[in-house]
Amino acid sequence: MDRFFRLKENNTNIKTEVLAGITTFMTMAYILVVNPSILSVAGMDSGAVFTATALSAVIATVVMGLYAKLPFALAPGMGLNAFFAFTIVKQMGYSFEFALTAVLLEGIIFILLTLFNVREAIVDSIPANIKRAISVGIGLFIAFLGLSNAGVIIHPEDNGTIVALGNVTSGSALLAIIGILITGLLLAKNVRGALLIGIVITTAIGLPMGITEAPKAIFSAPPSLSPIAFKFQFDHIFTIDMFIALFTLLFMDMFDTIGTLVGVATKAKMLDEEGKVPNIKKALFADAIGTTMGACLGTSTVSTFVESASGVAEGGRTGLTALSTAGMFIVALFLSPLFAIVPPAATAPALVLVGLFMMEPIKEIDLLDFTESIPAFFTIIMMPLTNSISDGIVFGIVSYIFLKATTGRAKEVTIPTYIVGVLFILKFFI
Repeated sequence: MDRFFRLKENNTNIKTEVLAGITTFMTMAYILVVNPSILSVAGMDSGAVFTATALSAVIATVVMGLYAKLPFALAPGMGLNAFFAFTIVKQMGYSFEFALTAVLLEGIIFILLTLFNVREAIVDSIPANIKRAISVGIGLFIAFLGLSNAGVIIHPEDNGTIVALGNVTSGSALLAIIGILITGLLLAKNVRGALLIGIVITTAIGLPMGITEAPKAIFSAPPSLSPIAFKFQFDHIFTIDMFIALFTLLFMDMFDTIGTLVGVATKAKMLDEEGKVPNIKKALFADAIGTTMGACLGTSTVSTFVESASGVAEGGRTGLTALSTAGMFIVALFLSPLFAIVPPAATAPALVLVGLFMMEPIKEIDLLDFTESIPAFFTIIMMPLTNSISDGIVFGIVSYIFLKATTGRAKEVTIPTYIVGVLFILKFFI
């Protein structure tokens, strides 16, 4: 195992990798509850979606671990599942079978793009300072998500306020703050596995507070996939609506995944001498295969999860971390009642503090060169404000090209970067 994953070479060991994998799982386990809830809006059987969610996560994450040998986990992505249910099905009026067909086509196209190195070229076209900014932006993004999910931050609609402080003296918000303080203390004392221990302690504290529900059972057989597996509808493939749905899915998934891979790899100092993510082509294959298989099983687009940063923060550096996460998803198939009791307030502390860890690369950004710092700033700030990693990258790349081209430094921009910039601009008109 040491030779296969090169544990010593990556300054890690089996215990660290397994613990990191479990931590990653605990911070992303909410998808097992949230994804069935969202896709049920599209008329899909929630029990079947639960099984499809877990199995697609296992398949994609195993490929990531054994093939790419990177510590990243995959599962049906947030945002992508909402577009599937609320836009394609509810707004456009198509069936979930139509939406699954779009996801299948997306996965096949991604396999082809990865095979011909198109996606790898896009990753390599991202300037170094924007790669650093992606890590920082993701940090703010996931910290914002954690605080929002726990109710520490709320989104009032009655007074025009964008965000406001929630009721932090009771309920989930109070539990999240308690968890942040406890987890922060564990980190300050250099306790190994601080994030995972913090999740467990916070979940336990939630029991007497009435936030964590005691499990009614521990074991449960996985629900059948039969209501949703291989339910495709190919009679609308060559329609404008299919093109719009497919293009949007491709764009969202491509740059969310690229952003996550680059951001987390940058934080973990895994980039090579040329600033590239190691085994990026293999990592992108894992994403493409996961999406294709996920569609066959009956779930929305599978993508690399930003919560992988929590495992990296615990020291995960190799594919063994990913395998450990995949193993937890297998266990979750049969222990769903137990994992379902972990409330968002218990995972919020891990997300918030990982957000802090992700800020480190900002020290390497040249803030005095405005052709570098302004695009980096746009990348950072637009991720949490637009609730989208991909939109943050769009603003960063386009502003980078504009500033370089209009200040006599156009030669600093590579041809692939110009091409990506043009595609970004076209995206807003389609």
